[in-house]
Amino acid sequence: MRVVLYTERPELWDRITEEFAGVIPEYNLHGDIGEGYWNRLFDDFGDHQFVLYDEETDAILGAGRSLPRLWDGTPEDLGTGLDASIRDAFAAHDAGTKPTALCALGVEVAPAHQGKSLSKVLLQQMITMARADGLPSLIVPVRPIWKHRYPLVPTERYASWTRADGEPFDPWIRTQVRLGGTITASMEESSMISGTVADWESWTGMEFPESGDYVFPEGLSTLRVDREQDRASYWEPAVWITYDLSSSDPTGPPRT
Repeated sequence: MRVVLYTERPELWDRITEEFAGVIPEYNLHGDIGEGYWNRLFDDFGDHQFVLYDEETDAILGAGRSLPRLWDGTPEDLGTGLDASIRDAFAAHDAGTKPTALCALGVEVAPAHQGKSLSKVLLQQMITMARADGLPSLIVPVRPIWKHRYPLVPTERYASWTRADGEPFDPWIRTQVRLGGTITASMEESSMISGTVADWESWTGMEFPESGDYVFPEGLSTLRVDREQDRASYWEPAVWITYDLSSSDPTGPPRT
């Protein structure tokens, strides 16, 4: 297994859609942030997109997406989440402003290779990349993986839940805290996903007979449906996890 940057073998990314099918819910593939930003991600920040690749089996085990952005170290300056981070990062890039943090956009493990702690390897690689760029922080707008079980619970309260041993309740948040991350802020409006009512019925496998708010499969909060306008919209929440890389390595020796 080794890390392969997009700039080294871009053709590997052509296989991601098929080999990672089902890793994230269908609706998450239709965010309002737009394809233009995602295309530019590989053009402008190709060295920050990578896969874990097994050369012996020609298998893509995991993928990591990230981009450098500005952050002054305060919870307030983290912003509202994923969409705002992407817009702000590209605005700073276009203005020639030097970034101060690496922001994770995606940490995904292929279905055939889940359960092998590869998400930790992906996060550790991002920490290594941030350090190599001289950035003092890694910041992650986390999608809590059990939040869909509690869509009506405010995200800030959910993020504060702990197990009997005192560790975070959510497994993905718990993994990051164990690696040295800190729960720094919660946002109810991290990423906007909107479409027609038919779009959302296709994405969720549900019907929405009347206007109103709906709980839906894999949704971390509720979907707002307006049948008169033929629009349905959903704000995906997130939890900010931050890593201070200015001193000792919170994860131990780098994994590359």
